[in-house]
Amino acid sequence: MMSDYTGAELFVDALADYGVTHVFGNPGTTELPVVHALADSEIEYVLGLHEDIAVGMAGGYAQTRRYHADHDDSVMPLGVANLHLAPGLAHGLGNLYAAKVAGAPLLVTAGNHSSDFRHEEPILSGDLLRMTRQFCKDSQEILDVEAIPTMVRRAVRTALTPPTGPVFLGLPLDTMLAETDASPERLGPIPTGGRGDAASIKRAADLLAEADAPVLVVGDHVARAGADAVAAAVELAEASGARVHGEILLSEVDFPMDHEQWVSPIPPDEELARTLLSADTVVFAGCSTNTTLTRHEGDLVADDTTCIHLSDAVHEIGKNQPADAAVVGDPGDVMDDLAARLRERLDDEQRDERLDTVRSVKEMVEGQLATMGEGDEDDPRASKAELVDALEAAAPDAYIVDEGITAKYAMLTRWPLQPEQYISNKGGGLGYGLPASVGAALAEGQRESPRDVVGFVGDGSYLYYPHSLYTAARYDLDLTVVIPDNRNYRILKDNTLDVMGGEEDEYDWQDMEFDPPVDIPTNVESHGARGELIEPPAEIAPAVQDALDRDGPDVLDVLVHD
Repeated sequence: MMSDYTGAELFVDALADYGVTHVFGNPGTTELPVVHALADSEIEYVLGLHEDIAVGMAGGYAQTRRYHADHDDSVMPLGVANLHLAPGLAHGLGNLYAAKVAGAPLLVTAGNHSSDFRHEEPILSGDLLRMTRQFCKDSQEILDVEAIPTMVRRAVRTALTPPTGPVFLGLPLDTMLAETDASPERLGPIPTGGRGDAASIKRAADLLAEADAPVLVVGDHVARAGADAVAAAVELAEASGARVHGEILLSEVDFPMDHEQWVSPIPPDEELARTLLSADTVVFAGCSTNTTLTRHEGDLVADDTTCIHLSDAVHEIGKNQPADAAVVGDPGDVMDDLAARLRERLDDEQRDERLDTVRSVKEMVEGQLATMGEGDEDDPRASKAELVDALEAAAPDAYIVDEGITAKYAMLTRWPLQPEQYISNKGGGLGYGLPASVGAALAEGQRESPRDVVGFVGDGSYLYYPHSLYTAARYDLDLTVVIPDNRNYRILKDNTLDVMGGEEDEYDWQDMEFDPPVDIPTNVESHGARGELIEPPAEIAPAVQDALDRDGPDVLDVLVHD
């Protein structure tokens, strides 16, 4: 047994110094020095049965801890995942992509062969940096044990600095086994996106003041900037009299959904999106995914629309529409400044005129969205709308981790969700929601007064990584998973009609249906959790309440119709 201080021990000590309490992983031989160093530390190693599960858990944990850190400076919101060489890292790329789009602050690591052995092309070899660079803010490999303090500090700061996102570090076996007398470097404070350029803010305020009926589109960079940024969005909306929507693929609550100026998220439907974005002036605040799933035939925003962009991410400014005013800075600070300027520029009569327009549009939109998720009323199974209503009745204050896919918009249009209550799979690739729910449950369990955590995960999504539940059961996490189970890939049917046209009865859907169906409750119980099949709609709310009242992981497989 080695008694001298190794690179692996230094790496783990640096994480501990920075406040990391958990590392998610699926180990291999090249990771053994780190795994054993973790075992001798105060950091807990959380075992996942697949590398993509480990990354997904770390992502949901980081997204949730970011909310906690906004109210408690002692909380470190970084998620850390430790993977195994090229195949293990390849397994984790799906949820590394999801974490990138969600802006989850992650440090993803993978062991590698010793640098003096790679010329022999041993098994499991691969170019780790090339694999990760497209999904990470930075990708590096630590080739010298003396570089560990600087490179870990740099990686953590990069992940946490807005716009937040994943960072990758390769950890070669020889570096981790090498002896050193180095020590961790201090992390230092993490900067915000800044207050923005005063001249750009003045121009944005001028354009908003001159508008007839402005629209404010809030994106998920607002929620990521913290509760004060969401409050600033409310201030700006009220000061400007703007109609408020959430960006396409909204995946966090960037504006309270019971506010009178909140109208709806913008669905990824070309015609609806174009209608909702029809205005003389549109403010895009912290947006990053505001486009349709497939190619749209016409512009979503008219060419003569005045566009104001503000974000802490330079790349998002003017990305898909020209920016007539562009402000790079923390969304909350920028909107605070804009709100103050608008309150001085507009009188109550002007605001009231704009609010009359908001109310009329809101009434029209609510009428269009009212039936979303209702489906066939003659089907004895629950509709997605009924499921959402029952879930809200049983758990109105629960923390929701959503990968409901086609059930998502029933939730977003029916449930007046509040800030810090909801995260979703922004990246669109299946298999993030269930691991992220496990990570979120672990994060909530670290609080003095944890919220109920509900994973809202479609049956197709659940079947990607059902063995995520092993981790929830192994660590006795309090988690309730509700599955809207329509026993098919409904999203593919919808997209077939969108891309290829025609009517539903013109297609053979056999390859998109689960026939015979998977026995999900039995599968759940095989991983150590409790599973239950729910068929009558009247049983949903009581079953959810019972699950919330029990400790440990529960999965409710609720049959729904399209």
